[in-house]
Amino acid sequence: MIRLTWVQPEDLVGHELRQADEDGRGTLPEVAAVRERWRAAGGPDAPPRAGASAEPAAEELRALAGELLDELAAIPSPLPEPSGLEEIVACCADWPASGTRARPEPGRVRGAWQGRVAGCLLGKPVEKIPREGIRAIAEATGNWPIRGWFTAQGLPEHIARRWPWNRRSAATSLAENIDGVPEDDDINYALLALGVLERHGRDFTTDDVAQAWLDALPAGRVFTAERAAYRNLLMGLEPPATATHRNPFREWIGALIRADVYGWANPGDPAAAAAQAWRDARLSHTANGIYGAMFAAAMCAQSLVAAGVGEVIEAGLSVVPPGSRLARAVRQAVADAAAEPDFERVVDRLYARHGHLHWVHTINNAALLAAALVHGAGDFTTTIGAAVSAGWDTDSAAATAGSIAGALAGGVPERWTTRDRIASSLPGFDGVSIRELTTRTLAISEGDRR
Repeated sequence: MIRLTWVQPEDLVGHELRQADEDGRGTLPEVAAVRERWRAAGGPDAPPRAGASAEPAAEELRALAGELLDELAAIPSPLPEPSGLEEIVACCADWPASGTRARPEPGRVRGAWQGRVAGCLLGKPVEKIPREGIRAIAEATGNWPIRGWFTAQGLPEHIARRWPWNRRSAATSLAENIDGVPEDDDINYALLALGVLERHGRDFTTDDVAQAWLDALPAGRVFTAERAAYRNLLMGLEPPATATHRNPFREWIGALIRADVYGWANPGDPAAAAAQAWRDARLSHTANGIYGAMFAAAMCAQSLVAAGVGEVIEAGLSVVPPGSRLARAVRQAVADAAAEPDFERVVDRLYARHGHLHWVHTINNAALLAAALVHGAGDFTTTIGAAVSAGWDTDSAAATAGSIAGALAGGVPERWTTRDRIASSLPGFDGVSIRELTTRTLAISEGDRR
C-alpha cells in the first residue's frame, strides 16, 4: 500500500496544531475547540514522524481532518509577523538601500557553489541521525570535531547498528563512495533558481517559479511545504493560497534552502536578493518561512563582497522583521556563539530553546546556521562541521553555511572538492559542472547593471 507522505489530511492535523502553538493561535478558544473535536474523534495528538501514518484513516476521520484543517487555516495568527513584502519592509527599520549591486569576484562565486555542494554532501549521510549519533560516528572514526567526510571504514558494528546511515545517501556521500556531487533537493533548488533567472530575468514572478516547478521538478523530489504547494498548484490554486491551503509546513526550512542563488545574483545588494527570495518563497511559505529565505539570500548577497561573518549576518538580519521569532532566535544564537568557544555548549542552548521544533523547521536551523557562521569565523571546515554536528537538517544547514563560508574565503580547501560533476533530475542540468555554474551565475549578476 502506497502511503503518500506530507499530504493526507489525517497526517496534517497534528502538524497544524503544533504550528498554531508556535504562531500564537494555540491558546485561542477556537483552536482549543478544534483540538478537542480531533481528540474526541480518535485523531492522534502527535503527527507521524515519517510524514505519513502507517495506515490510512477511516473515511469519516479523513473528512473531519480536512474540515478541521480548513477551520484552523481561517484563524489568523495574532503575532506581528507579516508575509507581504511591503509589510515586511515597513517592519525593518534597517532595511538596506537597493541598487548597490557590485561586480563580484569570480573566485567568490565559484567558492559559493563549491561550499554549497560540499556542505550538502557532508551532511547527507547523517541526515535524520540525532546529534548524539553523529558525534558517536565521528568519534569512532577519528573525525571529531568533524574535519572531513564521514566514512563507514573502521566504524564499529554496534555503532553502525544503533545509528544507521541515511539509507538514500550513504551509497553516494561517504568518503569511500563519493564520485562527483549526487542529486539532492538542496542543490536542485539552486539549479532551478538559476534557470528561473536565466529564463525570466531579474523581475521574475512567483508564477514563473510555479511554472518552473511544474515543468522541471518531479513530484517525488519535493517534500513538506513544497509537496503541499505542488499539490495545491495541481488543484488549480494560485499563490499565495498555494502556501496556506492545508500546508502546516509553511514555516519549515524549504524556502530557505531555495534562496542562495538570489543572493549570488545580487552581490552587495541584500535588499534586491531578499525581494527575489520573497517572490520565490511565497509560493509555499508564510511569515518565518519567508523570512528564512530572505535572511539566507541577503547573507549570500553580502558574502560575495563582505570582509567577515559579522557583516554577512548583519545584512541577513536587516531584511527580517526584528520582532519576529526568527530574528530573536538568530540574535540569541549569535550572542551565544560569540561568547562561548565550545560549540557543543552553544548547541545545548539552541536545543534548550528550540528542541521542540521539527528538525526541518526554519527557526531552529536558521539559528544554527548563524551560530555555525559565528563559531567558524570564516574557516570553512569549522563552519560546515559545526552546522552538521548539531543534528537538525544536516545537509541543508551545512549547504547554506558552506556557501557563505566558501564565498567569504573565495574557495574551499582541496579536501572538500569532488569530481566536478553534479547529478540532477532537472532537465538540462544533469552533469553540469561548478565551472559552468559559476560562469552562468556571473552572467546573471553582471547583466543589466544599473
